[in-house]
Amino acid sequence: MSATRQLRAFTSSCRALSSRNVVSRCASPIRSGFTPRQVSRVAPSTLSTSWGARAFSLSAPARDADRTLSQKLEEEIKYEKEITSAEGTPEWLTAFQDEGIWTIETQPGSDEITLLRTFGNEQIRLMFTIADIDSNPPENLMESEEQETPEEEQEIPTYPIRTAITVTKSGSKGALSIDAICQDGLFTLENIAFYADAKLGTELSADADWKRRGLYMGPQFEHLDVNVQEEFEVYLRERGISEGLALFIPEYAEFKEQQEYVRWLESVKGFVDA
Repeated sequence: MSATRQLRAFTSSCRALSSRNVVSRCASPIRSGFTPRQVSRVAPSTLSTSWGARAFSLSAPARDADRTLSQKLEEEIKYEKEITSAEGTPEWLTAFQDEGIWTIETQPGSDEITLLRTFGNEQIRLMFTIADIDSNPPENLMESEEQETPEEEQEIPTYPIRTAITVTKSGSKGALSIDAICQDGLFTLENIAFYADAKLGTELSADADWKRRGLYMGPQFEHLDVNVQEEFEVYLRERGISEGLALFIPEYAEFKEQQEYVRWLESVKGFVDA
Protein backbone atom coordinates (compact mmCIF):
# COMPACT_ATOMS: atom_id res chain seq x y z
CA MET A 1 0.00 0.00 0.00
CA SER A 2 1.08 3.60 -0.40
CA ALA A 3 3.02 5.26 2.40
CA THR A 4 0.13 7.61 3.23
CA ARG A 5 -2.39 4.77 3.36
CA GLN A 6 0.07 2.61 5.33
CA LEU A 7 0.48 5.37 7.88
CA ARG A 8 -3.31 5.84 8.10
CA ALA A 9 -3.88 2.10 8.56
CA PHE A 10 -1.16 1.83 11.20
CA THR A 11 -2.57 4.76 13.19
CA SER A 12 -6.08 3.27 13.06
CA SER A 13 -4.83 -0.16 14.16
CA CYS A 14 -2.98 1.37 17.11
CA ARG A 15 -6.15 3.16 18.22
CA ALA A 16 -8.20 -0.02 17.83
CA LEU A 17 -5.63 -2.02 19.79
CA SER A 18 -5.62 0.59 22.53
CA SER A 19 -9.43 0.44 22.76
CA ARG A 20 -9.40 -3.35 22.92
CA ASN A 21 -6.85 -3.27 25.73
CA VAL A 22 -9.02 -0.90 27.74
CA VAL A 23 -12.10 -3.08 27.21
CA SER A 24 -10.25 -6.27 28.11
CA ARG A 25 -8.93 -4.73 31.33
CA CYS A 26 -12.40 -3.56 32.37
CA ALA A 27 -14.03 -6.86 31.43
CA SER A 28 -11.48 -9.11 33.15
CA PRO A 29 -13.36 -11.23 35.75
CA ILE A 30 -10.37 -11.25 38.10
CA ARG A 31 -10.06 -7.45 38.08
CA SER A 32 -13.81 -7.16 38.68
CA GLY A 33 -13.53 -8.85 42.05
CA PHE A 34 -14.12 -12.48 41.00
CA THR A 35 -11.62 -15.21 41.62
CA PRO A 36 -11.18 -17.96 39.02
CA ARG A 37 -13.17 -20.30 41.32
CA GLN A 38 -16.03 -17.83 41.54
CA VAL A 39 -16.15 -17.45 37.81
CA SER A 40 -16.44 -21.20 37.37
CA ARG A 41 -19.50 -21.22 39.65
CA VAL A 42 -21.54 -18.89 37.47
CA ALA A 43 -24.67 -20.72 36.43
CA PRO A 44 -24.39 -22.24 32.94
CA SER A 45 -27.88 -21.03 32.11
CA THR A 46 -26.81 -17.43 32.78
CA LEU A 47 -23.83 -17.71 30.45
CA SER A 48 -25.73 -19.41 27.67
CA THR A 49 -28.57 -16.93 27.84
CA SER A 50 -26.55 -13.71 27.85
CA TRP A 51 -23.68 -14.62 25.56
CA GLY A 52 -25.63 -16.97 23.31
CA ALA A 53 -28.35 -14.42 22.63
CA ARG A 54 -25.80 -11.70 21.91
CA ALA A 55 -23.85 -13.89 19.50
CA PHE A 56 -27.05 -14.81 17.67
CA SER A 57 -28.08 -11.18 17.32
CA LEU A 58 -24.76 -10.35 15.64
CA SER A 59 -25.35 -12.81 12.82
CA ALA A 60 -26.75 -11.32 9.62
CA PRO A 61 -28.12 -12.65 6.32
CA ALA A 62 -25.51 -13.11 3.62
CA ARG A 63 -27.02 -10.47 1.33
CA ASP A 64 -26.79 -7.88 4.10
CA ALA A 65 -23.08 -8.65 4.40
CA ASP A 66 -22.70 -8.22 0.62
CA ARG A 67 -24.43 -4.85 0.72
CA THR A 68 -22.40 -3.62 3.70
CA LEU A 69 -19.11 -4.73 2.12
CA SER A 70 -20.08 -3.07 -1.16
CA GLN A 71 -20.85 0.18 0.64
CA LYS A 72 -17.49 0.14 2.43
CA LEU A 73 -15.68 -0.58 -0.83
CA GLU A 74 -17.52 2.30 -2.48
CA GLU A 75 -16.49 4.63 0.33
CA GLU A 76 -12.86 3.60 -0.06
CA ILE A 77 -13.02 4.02 -3.86
CA LYS A 78 -14.47 7.50 -3.46
CA TYR A 79 -11.83 8.46 -0.90
CA GLU A 80 -8.94 7.20 -3.02
CA LYS A 81 -10.26 8.79 -6.22
CA GLU A 82 -10.63 12.14 -4.49
CA ILE A 83 -6.95 12.01 -3.58
CA THR A 84 -5.96 11.00 -7.12
CA SER A 85 -8.09 13.64 -8.85
CA ALA A 86 -6.84 16.34 -6.49
CA GLU A 87 -3.21 15.52 -7.29
CA GLY A 88 -3.61 14.90 -11.04
CA THR A 89 -0.40 13.96 -12.87
CA PRO A 90 2.42 14.66 -10.42
CA GLU A 91 4.94 17.31 -11.45
CA TRP A 92 7.84 14.99 -10.65
CA LEU A 93 6.49 12.43 -13.14
CA THR A 94 5.99 15.04 -15.87
CA ALA A 95 9.51 16.36 -15.30
CA PHE A 96 10.96 12.83 -15.44
CA GLN A 97 9.20 12.07 -18.71
CA ASP A 98 10.17 15.43 -20.22
CA GLU A 99 13.84 14.60 -19.70
CA GLY A 100 13.42 11.87 -22.31
CA ILE A 101 16.19 9.72 -20.83
CA TRP A 102 14.24 6.77 -19.47
CA THR A 103 11.17 5.11 -20.96
CA ILE A 104 8.64 3.69 -18.49
CA GLU A 105 6.98 0.38 -19.35
CA THR A 106 4.19 -1.14 -17.25
CA GLN A 107 0.78 -2.72 -17.82
CA PRO A 108 -2.53 -2.21 -15.97
CA GLY A 109 -2.96 -4.98 -13.44
CA SER A 110 0.78 -5.72 -13.30
CA ASP A 111 2.93 -5.00 -10.26
CA GLU A 112 6.14 -4.72 -12.29
CA ILE A 113 7.73 -1.57 -13.73
CA THR A 114 10.53 -1.46 -16.26
CA LEU A 115 12.73 1.55 -17.04
CA LEU A 116 14.64 1.46 -20.34
CA ARG A 117 17.30 3.69 -21.84
CA THR A 118 20.08 3.72 -24.42
CA PHE A 119 23.57 4.86 -23.49
CA GLY A 120 25.94 4.90 -26.46
CA ASN A 121 25.89 1.35 -27.81
CA GLU A 122 24.43 0.02 -24.57
CA GLN A 123 20.89 -0.92 -23.68
CA ILE A 124 20.06 -0.54 -19.99
CA ARG A 125 17.02 -2.09 -18.31
CA LEU A 126 16.01 -1.50 -14.69
CA MET A 127 13.14 -3.49 -13.18
CA PHE A 128 11.35 -3.17 -9.85
CA THR A 129 7.99 -4.10 -8.35
CA ILE A 130 5.39 -2.38 -6.20
CA ALA A 131 5.08 -5.61 -4.17
CA ASP A 132 8.06 -4.41 -2.11
CA ILE A 133 5.86 -1.68 -0.62
CA ASP A 134 3.80 -4.28 1.25
CA SER A 135 6.49 -6.90 1.80
CA ASN A 136 8.97 -4.46 3.39
CA PRO A 137 7.17 -2.58 6.21
CA PRO A 138 8.91 0.71 7.02
CA GLU A 139 10.89 0.76 10.24
CA ASN A 140 9.48 4.14 11.27
CA LEU A 141 5.99 2.61 11.48
CA MET A 142 7.13 0.10 14.11
CA GLU A 143 7.13 2.54 17.02
CA SER A 144 5.26 1.50 20.15
CA GLU A 145 1.90 2.94 21.18
CA GLU A 146 3.52 4.80 24.04
CA GLN A 147 5.47 6.93 21.56
CA GLU A 148 2.53 7.89 19.36
CA THR A 149 2.72 11.28 17.68
CA PRO A 150 -0.06 13.30 16.02
CA GLU A 151 -0.77 12.23 12.43
CA GLU A 152 0.29 15.59 11.02
CA GLU A 153 3.68 15.27 12.73
CA GLN A 154 4.41 11.66 11.72
CA GLU A 155 7.06 11.08 9.07
CA ILE A 156 6.14 9.56 5.71
CA PRO A 157 7.58 6.02 5.87
CA THR A 158 10.32 4.79 3.56
CA TYR A 159 11.02 1.24 2.50
CA PRO A 160 13.64 -0.64 0.46
CA ILE A 161 12.81 -1.49 -3.15
CA ARG A 162 14.78 -4.19 -4.94
CA THR A 163 15.95 -3.38 -8.43
CA ALA A 164 17.34 -5.65 -11.15
CA ILE A 165 19.58 -3.83 -13.63
CA THR A 166 20.93 -5.35 -16.85
CA VAL A 167 23.38 -3.80 -19.29
CA THR A 168 23.88 -5.22 -22.78
CA LYS A 169 25.91 -3.95 -25.75
CA SER A 170 25.19 -4.12 -29.44
CA GLY A 171 27.92 -6.20 -31.04
CA SER A 172 28.68 -8.01 -27.76
CA LYS A 173 27.28 -11.34 -26.63
CA GLY A 174 27.61 -10.70 -22.89
CA ALA A 175 25.47 -8.95 -20.28
CA LEU A 176 25.98 -7.45 -16.84
CA SER A 177 23.30 -8.16 -14.26
CA ILE A 178 23.26 -5.96 -11.15
CA ASP A 179 21.14 -6.42 -8.02
CA ALA A 180 20.67 -3.29 -5.93
CA ILE A 181 18.47 -1.91 -3.17
CA CYS A 182 16.93 1.52 -3.69
CA GLN A 183 16.09 3.50 -0.54
CA ASP A 184 16.37 7.06 0.79
CA GLY A 185 17.80 8.40 -2.49
CA LEU A 186 20.58 5.82 -2.69
CA PHE A 187 21.38 2.61 -4.56
CA THR A 188 23.05 -0.05 -2.43
CA LEU A 189 24.73 -2.59 -4.70
CA GLU A 190 24.51 -6.22 -3.62
CA ASN A 191 25.80 -8.31 -6.49
CA ILE A 192 27.16 -7.92 -10.04
CA ALA A 193 26.99 -10.97 -12.28
CA PHE A 194 28.30 -11.45 -15.82
CA TYR A 195 26.62 -13.68 -18.39
CA ALA A 196 28.52 -14.73 -21.49
CA ASP A 197 25.13 -15.18 -23.19
CA ALA A 198 23.18 -11.92 -23.14
CA LYS A 199 19.92 -13.78 -23.80
CA LEU A 200 20.40 -15.87 -20.68
CA GLY A 201 21.14 -12.74 -18.67
CA THR A 202 18.06 -10.82 -19.84
CA GLU A 203 15.38 -13.38 -20.61
CA LEU A 204 12.44 -13.40 -18.19
CA SER A 205 11.31 -17.01 -18.22
CA ALA A 206 11.24 -19.96 -15.83
CA ASP A 207 13.60 -21.89 -18.10
CA ALA A 208 16.17 -19.07 -18.15
CA ASP A 209 15.87 -18.64 -14.39
CA TRP A 210 16.53 -22.34 -13.89
CA LYS A 211 19.63 -22.22 -16.10
CA ARG A 212 21.00 -19.21 -14.22
CA ARG A 213 20.89 -21.08 -10.91
CA GLY A 214 23.83 -23.27 -11.82
CA LEU A 215 26.13 -20.40 -12.82
CA TYR A 216 28.73 -18.55 -10.75
CA MET A 217 27.15 -15.19 -9.93
CA GLY A 218 30.26 -13.38 -8.72
CA PRO A 219 31.11 -12.32 -5.15
CA GLN A 220 28.95 -10.16 -2.94
CA PHE A 221 29.57 -6.53 -3.86
CA GLU A 222 30.82 -5.66 -0.37
CA HIS A 223 33.52 -8.32 -0.70
CA LEU A 224 35.11 -6.60 -3.69
CA ASP A 225 38.15 -4.38 -3.29
CA VAL A 226 37.04 -0.92 -2.14
CA ASN A 227 38.55 0.73 -5.22
CA VAL A 228 36.66 -1.66 -7.50
CA GLN A 229 33.44 -0.88 -5.61
CA GLU A 230 33.95 2.85 -6.07
CA GLU A 231 34.61 2.50 -9.81
CA PHE A 232 31.48 0.39 -10.28
CA GLU A 233 29.46 3.11 -8.54
CA VAL A 234 30.93 5.73 -10.88
CA TYR A 235 30.25 3.44 -13.86
CA LEU A 236 26.56 3.18 -12.94
CA ARG A 237 26.18 6.83 -12.00
CA GLU A 238 27.46 7.79 -15.45
CA ARG A 239 24.63 5.72 -16.91
CA GLY A 240 21.95 7.44 -14.87
CA ILE A 241 21.77 4.95 -11.99
CA SER A 242 22.14 7.84 -9.57
CA GLU A 243 20.54 9.67 -6.65
CA GLY A 244 17.91 11.28 -8.87
CA LEU A 245 16.69 7.91 -10.13
CA ALA A 246 16.82 6.49 -6.60
CA LEU A 247 14.40 9.24 -5.53
CA PHE A 248 12.13 8.68 -8.52
CA ILE A 249 11.68 4.92 -8.11
CA PRO A 250 9.83 4.90 -4.73
CA GLU A 251 7.74 7.88 -5.88
CA TYR A 252 6.65 6.04 -9.00
CA ALA A 253 6.13 2.79 -7.07
CA GLU A 254 3.63 4.58 -4.83
CA PHE A 255 1.98 6.26 -7.83
CA LYS A 256 1.58 2.90 -9.59
CA GLU A 257 0.43 1.16 -6.39
CA GLN A 258 -2.28 3.78 -5.93
CA GLN A 259 -3.59 3.15 -9.44
CA GLU A 260 -3.58 -0.60 -8.94
CA TYR A 261 -5.25 -0.29 -5.53
CA VAL A 262 -8.19 1.67 -6.98
CA ARG A 263 -8.44 -0.84 -9.85
CA TRP A 264 -8.46 -3.69 -7.31
CA LEU A 265 -11.19 -2.02 -5.23
CA GLU A 266 -13.37 -1.55 -8.30
CA SER A 267 -12.84 -5.14 -9.44
CA VAL A 268 -13.68 -6.58 -6.02
CA LYS A 269 -16.77 -4.38 -5.70
CA GLY A 270 -17.95 -5.44 -9.14
CA PHE A 271 -17.59 -9.09 -8.14
CA VAL A 272 -19.44 -8.61 -4.82
CA ASP A 273 -22.26 -6.72 -6.57
CA ALA A 274 -22.67 -9.27 -9.37
